This record gives sequence, structure tokens and C-alpha cells, in this order.
Amino acid sequence: METGTGPDTALVECRARGIFRKEGRSPYVGDMVDIQLDGDGVGTVNEIHPRKNDLIRPPLANLDYMVVVISVADPPFNAFVTDKFLAILEHKDIEPLIAITKSDLGDSTAIQARFRKAGYPVFAVHTQGEAAGQGVSELKDALAGRLCAFSGNSGVGKSSLLNAIDPHFQLETGDISKKLGRGRHTTRHVELFQLDNGALIADTPGFSTVEVTRMSAITKESLAWCFRDMEPYLEQCKFTDCSHTTELGCAVLAAVAAGDIDAGRHESYMQLYSELKDLKEWEQ
Repeated sequence: METGTGPDTALVECRARGIFRKEGRSPYVGDMVDIQLDGDGVGTVNEIHPRKNDLIRPPLANLDYMVVVISVADPPFNAFVTDKFLAILEHKDIEPLIAITKSDLGDSTAIQARFRKAGYPVFAVHTQGEAAGQGVSELKDALAGRLCAFSGNSGVGKSSLLNAIDPHFQLETGDISKKLGRGRHTTRHVELFQLDNGALIADTPGFSTVEVTRMSAITKESLAWCFRDMEPYLEQCKFTDCSHTTELGCAVLAAVAAGDIDAGRHESYMQLYSELKDLKEWEQ
């Protein structure tokens, strides 16, 4: 654990108080804590301050941004999985940034337009070929002074992107496993890296979009509020209990028909709503 800033910064090996375990709590990477120094560079975590957000696996807290890394091809872009992940980040009050890789393997214009229309910051980044480096500095600037994590399904180029942002990462990269259709998990430990612009990057082994979708339960009633492009229309519907799926007088459906909400995004909402409405309370 690093404590202090500037010349007073120090690395202190800490143990959490036993009371935290009894209370069902434990310190997460990114937590703000109070520690007591016990001497010889060792300390005890005495208090964990309230979090603005958290993830259980991997254990991260107080994230400013989650960089969602998706690729145009190899593996191909999966709209539904990405939308599901974004909904969970919205539910957990974690701000997403979207980084699109492998544009040399296909046109990313439509993917960029889809998420910009939904209100997300989008960065088309290049880590390979003649265009290597394009978009990387813009993404790095957006992370300045923030606590961030990167997530992406195996093979999308997350490690290559982190290496392009700062060569000091020196993360191992693996080739796509053609047999399994995914890359190998090559990162072996969780660590906070500090960039020269003050950004703190949490590297998370095996941290994929699919895994994160199991981290949080969203009810069918709250789902619409997890789609930021739908949010402006939610209180304009004719019925207060509108599900935004088939009802007459639904402002969301009208916005989809008018092209103000991306039809593919609404299709993802419909699919998620269908999954959630059939869940029993204990299953959520």
C-alpha cells in the first residue's frame, strides 16, 4: 500500500483488522483507508472510508473510469455483451470509456457512431501496423489524474493497448487461440500502475466483460435507467409503469422509431429485459 504524496510517499505492507472480516468487509484496491504504522515498514488498516463504487471480482473500489476495450474483429464485436456490460457499469456508478482496437482488420465507423450516439466517450486506438499509436495519446490524456481499470474479452488487445499507453507496463501479450476463439490470460497479478500524467491504472488478470456481467443484479424496473441514451425519455411515457418494450404512448419507442435512440441498443435492452422479467427474486 502506498501512502502519502511527493517526497513523503512510502510503500507500507499492511494487514487489515480482524473486525473487518467479522463485518464481512475487506480492503479493495483503490480504497481510501486509515492506517497505523507498526514500525519496520509494516502497518495495520484501521478504517476503510466509504466508497463511491466497487466491484467484487476483481476487488476494485472508487474507480473514476472503466475503459471498455472492444475489437472490430478477431474476436468480432459483440454488441449485446458490450451493452450488458455498460448497463452494469451504469448501475454501479462507474463511468465507461470505450476503446476500439484492430480497426486495421475492419471499419470501426459504425461501432464508433453507435456508442457516441448513446453518449459514451469513444477512442479508436491503433497499436499495430502503420497507424500504430493513433488515438493512444488522446485516451491517455483522458485518464490523467484518474483511477481507472481496463476490461475486455480475451484477445481484444487490452495488454497491447496498455503497453502502448506506457511502455513501463511491459505486459505480456498472447496470440489469439484459434481453437478456443479467445486469447490466453497472460497477466499474472493485480497491480496499480502510475502514469506520468498522474493516472492510476489497475491491471486485472483475466478481467473480461463476460465475468463482470455476473457481478451485479439489476432489476427489470431499474434496467431502463442503466441505458443513458434512454434516460431522457423515461419520464415522458404515457404510463408510469411503462416497460419500454411494446406499450402505446412509450416515449422511448417513439425515440427509437425517430432514430434518436440506436435501434440496436434498444434491441439489447429488450433482450436484457426479457431475461430479467423471468428471474425469481432469489435468482437476482
